[in-house]
This record gives sequence, C-alpha cells and structure tokens, in this order.
Amino acid sequence: MALFFLFLCIFLVNPNKAHSAVYQTTPEFLIENFNEPPSKPESLWLTPELKKMSTEILGRPIRGMRARYYSENEKTAWILEEIGKERPITVGVIVSGSVEDFHIEHLKVLAFRESRGWEVRYPSFTNQYKNVKMTPDYELDQNIDGITGATLSVWALNKIARLALFYHQQVAALN
Repeated sequence: MALFFLFLCIFLVNPNKAHSAVYQTTPEFLIENFNEPPSKPESLWLTPELKKMSTEILGRPIRGMRARYYSENEKTAWILEEIGKERPITVGVIVSGSVEDFHIEHLKVLAFRESRGWEVRYPSFTNQYKNVKMTPDYELDQNIDGITGATLSVWALNKIARLALFYHQQVAALN
C-alpha cells in the first residue's frame, strides 16, 4: 500500500513527465538532412531590428543575442524551441533556397515535453510544412491543418516554422 501511495504521489506531482521524450538528437537530425553534416554551428546575430521581428513572430520577447544554425550551400538547419502549453517543444527545421525563393524542406519534432499534443510529432502532421514559404508579412503561405486537442502544440510549430523561414531569409541576405 505504501508503494502504491508513493507512486501516486510522484505521478501527481509531476504529470508532465508522462509523455516527455527525445525522438532524435541534433547530430542525428543533421546527419539525416545534410550530405556532410556541419561540425559546428554558425551564428545569426540578433540586432534590435531582428529581435523586434522575432518577438512579433513568436508573440513574446526573444532571449539571447544570437540564433545558432547549421548550413550547407543554400540550406540552413535551425534547432528551435517554443513553449506548447507549459513546456518547450524542440524542433529541427531545414530551410533551403535563395533569398528570393526559399521554403521549408523538412520539419521534425526532436523532443516533446508536454503531457498533451504529442501527435504533432508524426510525419502525417509535419509533412504539411514541406515546401511552405513565407509571405511578405512573415506568415506561412499555406494553411496548416490542426489536430484536435493539440492546438497549442500546433501553434508552437507554426511559430517555429515562421521563425526559421525569417532567420533563413536574414542569413541568405548576408551571403
């Protein structure tokens, strides 16, 4: 009986750990998406203008002075995090193309720490982001169908997709 009570207390105190999982590491994601995986990340320095636009995209202030990314020719990889309901969702986004014509090549949930909304990790959902571009007003050019019960997770992935496209545009403009 005491063991059951202990288990119940642990589960009730920390219910969010029930679905917490790392599905793929950053090195594995890079190996999967690059001919020769970059050995070290590059940095996009976040000027006040970039921070302002990033804040508008995320709907919250952005922390840090730089965004790290990996690149190969006209392809960039971004490992970004956004809060779903209460905990961060880690997503890898591959964006490719020139400054005039770029799109999402691949989006994958690398780690999910929420108790609900984990369905966004499946390819049946993330494949919707393939070939999505950014409009001039920094929105996604295609509608992403939601998942019942995972609205906040879907919104988080949409924000990450928009931010990765915006950051890629900035990097492409520098090159």
